[in-house]
Amino acid sequence: MRWRPLTALALLLAAWGIGAAQAQVKAEDVPLEEWAVGVLAADWRASDGTPIEAFENARRDLTRAFGEAGFDPVNIADLSLRPRWLGGTSLVSELAFAAIASRAQSAKAGCLLYFTSHGSPEGIVLGNEGLLSPVRMDALVDEWCGERPTVVVVSACYSGVFVSALAAPNRMVMTAARPDRSSFGCSADADYPYFDACVIKSLPTADDFVHLANMTRRCVAFREQAENLMPPSEPLVHMGADVEDLFVFLNFERPAP
Repeated sequence: MRWRPLTALALLLAAWGIGAAQAQVKAEDVPLEEWAVGVLAADWRASDGTPIEAFENARRDLTRAFGEAGFDPVNIADLSLRPRWLGGTSLVSELAFAAIASRAQSAKAGCLLYFTSHGSPEGIVLGNEGLLSPVRMDALVDEWCGERPTVVVVSACYSGVFVSALAAPNRMVMTAARPDRSSFGCSADADYPYFDACVIKSLPTADDFVHLANMTRRCVAFREQAENLMPPSEPLVHMGADVEDLFVFLNFERPAP
């Protein structure tokens, strides 16, 4: 029986002591214009239940900023659970998740998933449907993106609880706060949640995902210190071993001036 080429390659890698988990994806193999992107504003209310604009503003301007950073707008699912009578689309989560799945089926180089909402130690608010737990989000990300390079951003209070559930060799995870801390900017007088504002502010000059994460964390810390907000939210970043180099060399691609 003849060896199939892939089988022979696998045996050769094993002989050299190089396992599949150590394989490194190259930046040229995951062009940003072929990434699936999902941006979901999963709530529209302040803590007292009154409508606010912060999450909708963030969703709108994050979608625009990611498009300007090199992601193809055709592959971006721009989603809101805000009711129609408040100017939203009245999506239920099932339809929002189906839209992300559709983008992921057609744009297969990588995944960028961004969730902005209120949060608790048990998960993030999912409109009128309760909470989206870390375990459920992990299952969704795995279903949509599998083993392709993936960036997941969770902007909410206590969003650090998602890090351990979402951590994987092929994923980078960014959260707006530690597991035991709230984040800021989810009130009626805020244009954006503070973390989202810092991502939007940092994207035009960030070189790559790692640079974006570092700029965002510094921006959040500076604003919280300036406004004397305590305790600080301390956004978290977790990097999977298989994509650490990739996300340094995978530069955002902006049009030439």
